[in-house]
Amino acid sequence: METVRHSEHTLKTALISENPALVSQYEKLEAGERRLLNEAFKPDHDLFGPITLHSQSDWIISHPEAPQDFEQFFSDPYRKAPSPEKRSIYIQCIGSLGNTRIISEEYIKWLKGYCEAFFYGLTVKLLEPVPVSATRCSFRVNENTKNLQIHAGVGIFSFARYDSDFYSSRYEGKVNKLRKVSSSDYTVFDNYYIPPVTSVLLLRSCKTLTHEIGHIFGLRHCQWLACLMQGSNHLEEADRRPLHLCPICLRKLQCAVGFSIIERYKALVRWIDGDSDSPGVSTTRGREDNGDLPKPAEAFKEWKAWILKCLAVVQK
Repeated sequence: METVRHSEHTLKTALISENPALVSQYEKLEAGERRLLNEAFKPDHDLFGPITLHSQSDWIISHPEAPQDFEQFFSDPYRKAPSPEKRSIYIQCIGSLGNTRIISEEYIKWLKGYCEAFFYGLTVKLLEPVPVSATRCSFRVNENTKNLQIHAGVGIFSFARYDSDFYSSRYEGKVNKLRKVSSSDYTVFDNYYIPPVTSVLLLRSCKTLTHEIGHIFGLRHCQWLACLMQGSNHLEEADRRPLHLCPICLRKLQCAVGFSIIERYKALVRWIDGDSDSPGVSTTRGREDNGDLPKPAEAFKEWKAWILKCLAVVQK
């Protein structure tokens, strides 16, 4: 195992910059927000740990990339940011999810609520599910896993990768062969195998969903501290990746979206506690309509405890 540690000066520069305009921008943040972000380069901090590498197959080792500090993010002419007219994230479910309509609808609703808390201040809209064949996307074969992937040009992830055999030679796609549709040289199917809906599956889904949307906003893979935006080559590495953003990536996202860190953390706690839904949208449904399906948030307890520690730093 190897630990990636950066000097206090390196982390401070990556977070604040040495550009006078960006330093001034940083100094205009709320005092509590700066206090939390400054934890990044404090020698005795315990909220944001270093990156640990467990093997040569870990992402940072096998995919060398130039690190992206805040100044590089801010100066990127191609990064996307919301505008007053465009402040919505759209989620499109491709294929069926779960064994029943109730499971599918509830699961996507949980992801929607989490996404709205994570990207606090933006609206998340759900599009009607479509079969794989209706996307008209091109396809590619992953050169490492040899599994078929949709090549869409947008943020996309597969629930199938959470199957324990996905990365093994035994994996055969786990498809329900309802209807074949030819696409280029490959054969794709409308319904993919979905692992059982559990708290761990929800945790993994929330991680991957927000990681991929983070890329859309211009956040590259993080190489500074343990962070949600770290890359991962396999499920074991993805499970080690935390749910939180390091201070450098948090500042990037705050710059892009414009949220209050306190309000964002409070929204995440409300989602974990199960007492939040989309703002301004009524989700009242009869017991017989939703099957009394509780949100499996047990795997988020450690994440909630961490958020509360951050709130204590910001609010003291």
